[in-house]
Amino acid sequence: MSIRSPQRPLLGHILQWRILLSLFFCLALALAPSLAEARAGSSYSSGGGSSMGSRGTRTFENNGAAPVTRSMTQTPSTSPLAGAGVGAGAGALGGGSFFQRHPFMTGLAGGFLGSMLFSGLGGGIGGIGHVFGGLLTVLIIGLLIFFVIRLFSGRGFSFAGAGGGMPLSAGAAAAPAPQRYRGHDTTVGDADLTAFQGIHAAVQEAWGRGDLGKMRQLMTPEMLSYFNEELTRNTSQGVQNVVSDVRLLKGEITESWEEGDLQYATAFMRWSSIDHVVRLGQPDQVVSGDPRTPSESEEMWTFVRRRGGNWLLSAIQQV
Repeated sequence: MSIRSPQRPLLGHILQWRILLSLFFCLALALAPSLAEARAGSSYSSGGGSSMGSRGTRTFENNGAAPVTRSMTQTPSTSPLAGAGVGAGAGALGGGSFFQRHPFMTGLAGGFLGSMLFSGLGGGIGGIGHVFGGLLTVLIIGLLIFFVIRLFSGRGFSFAGAGGGMPLSAGAAAAPAPQRYRGHDTTVGDADLTAFQGIHAAVQEAWGRGDLGKMRQLMTPEMLSYFNEELTRNTSQGVQNVVSDVRLLKGEITESWEEGDLQYATAFMRWSSIDHVVRLGQPDQVVSGDPRTPSESEEMWTFVRRRGGNWLLSAIQQV
């Protein structure tokens, strides 16, 4: 006669939970990159509120407008000490925990724990006993390897917290960051503001006609490439963005500066216009927008010129 153990149902539930937790952990690891990618922002569209172009050394500065998302200007690089936190600096300079400084131990411990997790799935009480026995084995082996590494690295058996010295990373973090070059501030006159307003109106008119030849005279090659890209996209979709009756409501200089022989100036622009989208070659078929009611828009336009030359549009930021 066999005797049924009263612990069998309990052990079965435990094993089921261990299997479910293991599957959940693996699924989380597999889906983590795709979930992060799904949260990673939206695509570019000049009509959808994108900020684009270059503002010299101030391209990525916060000027009260939307940050530039498309630019040929490289993002300012930061040194490892300035860009990393105190914990990251400690790892780079030899600080941090034991497992940060000795990744071999991290892999070894992970392998032992993984093997214990899956080898004990069918072991019942004996499997659980093997888990604790294996954990003790990991601790013993880990301590032995720890002492061997400390001995051969010449550190003896002292610990990081035993000495009273300040960590290198703390001293590095306390050092002031070097000042980044951003040109020097200048002033522009009313004649320059009038030129900006003229460029603004001309760009809007050329955009409504899809006139790249006119745009080439008004903006930098970088900005021309963005406008050309959007015109090509509209053509491929069989639509045309019609802009007319442009009326500037407000234009004011917010900042101006020089970088060598280049002069930059940023102006706040608020205007009204008839802005709508129609079928290509069929102006009566409205896809979106209102061809009768004007709408208002606000943007920051940055202009650049060589000393003594003509101003060109170099960046547009949404407000």
